Amino acid sequence: MKGRLLRLYARLLDRFGPQGWWPGRTAFEIAAGAVLTQHTAWTNAARAVAALRRRRWLEPRRLAARSAADLAPVIRSAGTYRIKAKRLLALARWLRRRFHGRFAGLRRAPLGPLRRELLGVHGLGPETVDAILLYAAGRPVFVADAYVRRVLARHRLLPAGSGYEEARAFLEAHLPSDPALFNEFHALLVAAAKAHCRPAPRCVGCPLRPDLRGRPPAGDPRAAEGGQRATSRRTATMRSAASGTARPRARSAMSLSRPGSASSASTRATRRSGVSSS
Repeated sequence: MKGRLLRLYARLLDRFGPQGWWPGRTAFEIAAGAVLTQHTAWTNAARAVAALRRRRWLEPRRLAARSAADLAPVIRSAGTYRIKAKRLLALARWLRRRFHGRFAGLRRAPLGPLRRELLGVHGLGPETVDAILLYAAGRPVFVADAYVRRVLARHRLLPAGSGYEEARAFLEAHLPSDPALFNEFHALLVAAAKAHCRPAPRCVGCPLRPDLRGRPPAGDPRAAEGGQRATSRRTATMRSAASGTARPRARSAMSLSRPGSASSASTRATRRSGVSSS
């Protein structure tokens, strides 16, 4: 399994190249971006990050001193800005209280308890927490978002409908515990999902297609419909044969009367003799 996953990684890297994730000038800026991009496109979150940077608020101590009412209009472009203002403040205040606003503590603390503690911060779910740990703190945690799970399920590496924690545990168990690898592989799987492994898969030209070994992607509704049609045709043929109503295979009119054929010669002889064939 490890070898197969690393082959997928190598194919993706060869096709898409290094992705340069996560954009950000400081660790806290990356963490803030992980909160702001919840349920929105990165372009919207990036505008909110830029607005915070212009005000020089992208530092835990400065941001923690603001109120949600001050912060919300600044991050409006990220969507659900009142909710995200409260979540950003909760993260900044937790960092100040727990690690004096420094990310060095996040890089050294035992990973399991740290992850559980971060999950207790208001508004931070598993995907956001893992993005902060991986991209901002450099910890070996795989961000198993919906794009990642879709690609893995299509390649039958995960059961359809696998949850976030199941996918994260699978990847962390079968890959070297390397934050740089997790970082790049996650970004590359997202690129593949957006380019090819969409809700309706576009397998033509996908660098991961050889891994399917000639099979359709798992869960592709079009492949399922095609299989159902083929099964229906086979069933109809078997029923017809069993009832004795199977039609003989048709021959073309050309084959029945082509020049030089026995049937053609017989017809000409009959016509010459004046005998009707009816």
